[in-house]
Amino acid sequence: MAALSAQSCGLLERSVRDRFPPLLTDLYQFTMAYAYWRADRHQEPAVFELFFRENPFGGGFSLFAGLQDCLLFLRSFRLTDGDVEFLRSVLPPNTDPAFFDFLRGLDCSAVTLRSVPEGSVVFARVPLMEVEGPLAVVQLLETSLLCLVNYASLVCSNAARFRLAAGHKRKLLEMGLRRAQGPDGGLTASRYTHIGGFDLTSNVQAGFLFGIPVAGTIAHSYVTSFSSLEEVWPQTLVTANGDPDPVDVISLTKGWLRRVCELLEAEPGKIREGELAAFLSYAIAYPHNFLPVIDSYSVECSGLLNFCAVALTLCELGYKPVGVRLDSGDLCSQSIEVRRVFTLCSEQFSVSAFNSLIIVGTNNISEESMTELNKKANEIDVVGVGTHLVTCTKQPSLGCVYKLVEVRGRPRMKISEEPKKTTVAGRKAVYRLLDADGHPFLDLLCLKVEPPPEVGCTFTCYPLGGDNLPVSVTPSQVTCLRKEVFIGGQVTEPLCSAAETRAKVQSSLQTLHPRHKKLQEPDAYMVALSEKLHNLVTELQKGSSNDSNFLLAN
Repeated sequence: MAALSAQSCGLLERSVRDRFPPLLTDLYQFTMAYAYWRADRHQEPAVFELFFRENPFGGGFSLFAGLQDCLLFLRSFRLTDGDVEFLRSVLPPNTDPAFFDFLRGLDCSAVTLRSVPEGSVVFARVPLMEVEGPLAVVQLLETSLLCLVNYASLVCSNAARFRLAAGHKRKLLEMGLRRAQGPDGGLTASRYTHIGGFDLTSNVQAGFLFGIPVAGTIAHSYVTSFSSLEEVWPQTLVTANGDPDPVDVISLTKGWLRRVCELLEAEPGKIREGELAAFLSYAIAYPHNFLPVIDSYSVECSGLLNFCAVALTLCELGYKPVGVRLDSGDLCSQSIEVRRVFTLCSEQFSVSAFNSLIIVGTNNISEESMTELNKKANEIDVVGVGTHLVTCTKQPSLGCVYKLVEVRGRPRMKISEEPKKTTVAGRKAVYRLLDADGHPFLDLLCLKVEPPPEVGCTFTCYPLGGDNLPVSVTPSQVTCLRKEVFIGGQVTEPLCSAAETRAKVQSSLQTLHPRHKKLQEPDAYMVALSEKLHNLVTELQKGSSNDSNFLLAN
C-alpha cells in the first residue's frame, strides 16, 4: 500500500479547503482572539490539548480519526479579504480596525501539532493532540479541529464495533449516504467507516476521493417500474465467448423458468412478469454484474424463481451471475432457503457457478441485529448497513474537547464542580505500556520534562477516575504515543491513503486484549498520571482556593 499520490493529496486538500474554510467556526473564537490582541497577549506561547472524556457506545475503546484533514486544514489556513470584510461586519463596531490587518496575515506557520497516529486505538482522557503556538492562533483553531475529529472518530469507532459484531469472514457494505446528516456527513461517514473496517461503500464520491471500493446494482423502484416482458429491450444477448450471433434471452429464460418451477414444485401463476422483465433487462445491460434485490414482491413465490431463471440463462451463455440481495423479513431463514435452492439448481442442472453465488442482507441493520445475526444459522455473505452506522444512533457525539494546559510556560487547569470536567494541567508526554503478551494495559500521562518509564522497572502512578489511590506497574514494553506531525506550516509525516489507515486500525485493534474489545460490559482500560504530574495537579487544585483571596491582599 502506497502513500497518497500528489494528485490524490491535491484532491483531498481542495476538498478540505472547500468544506472547511476558516470562517466555519464559532464567533467567540474571533472575539477572544481580538481580546487577546487588544491586551497584547496574542503572541504568547500557548498549548492546548484535544481529548474526549468517555469511551463511546458504552465500549472499552475508541479509534482516532480525522488527523489527515486537520493537517490539510492547518496547511491551508488563511483568511481571505472577503473573510475579513465579513468579520468586520459582524464583530462589534468598536473593534479596532488594525485587528483586521492582523487577521489578514494569520496562518499556521508558528503552530506545532503533536498527535497520536490516525487509526490508533485510543481511550478516554488521553490527549490525542497537542496544539502549540501563538495564543490567538491556537485559540482560533479550536472549533475547526474539534469538528474534524469528533464525528470522524465516532463513526470510525462505530464501524469497528460493527466489524467486531460481524466477525472477519463476512463482508460489510456501508450504504448510509441517503440517511446521513447532510452531504458532508455522508462523505465523512463513507470514508471513516471504511477505515473502521467496512469493505465497500455505495457512495461514488467517496470512491473517487478516497479509493474505497464501490458497490451497488438495483433498487426496488427499478424492479417495480417493469410490468411486462414486452418492456425488455434489447431482447437478445451475445455469448460471453464473443460469438457474434445474438441469443433470444426471453425464450431461453422462459424455458429455464419452467424447469426451475418443476424442480421446486412452484406455482407459475404467482410469478411476477414485471419482476422477471426487470431482472432480464438488467442482466442484458450488465451480464457480468447481475445481483438483483429479490424481495420486491415475494422471495419464495417470485423473486427467487425469477433470479434462478435469469441466472441460469446467463450461465448458459457463459456469464457468471453474482448473487442476490434480501432487504426485508427474516434475513436468516430466507438466506438459508435461498442457499438451499442455489444448491438444488447447481446439482440438478450441473451449474457450478450457483455454488459461488453470494447473498447480501440489508434491512435496517443495527449493532444488536448484527450480533444476533451471528448467533443464528444463516447463509449471508455480505451485510449492508446504513442508518444505524452513519448516524451513530446509540451515541450521536463523541464529545471531544479542546482545553488550554499551558500559557507562557506555566501550567493552566480548569477546576470544575463536575470532577470529570476538571482538566489535567501542563505539557505532557503520553506513553502506552504493554504486558508480556504485547497487549496494552495502561496509558501513562507524564510531564513533558519527565523521562519515559523503563521496561522492566516498577513505578507508581495514579489512575484517573478512580479513588485517587496509587498503583504499581511494571511494563514489558513502552511506546511513545504521540509524534510531531505539523511544524513551520508543513506536514512532517507522509499522508496515508484510506486503505493504509484501515490496515493500521486492524493492526491496532489486534493488539488490544479481548476483554477491552467486548461490545457489552468491557473491562475498563487504565489511564493514569505519573507521580510528578499527579503532584502538580494536586498543588494547582490546592492553590486555586488561594487565588480567590486576591481581593483581600494589600
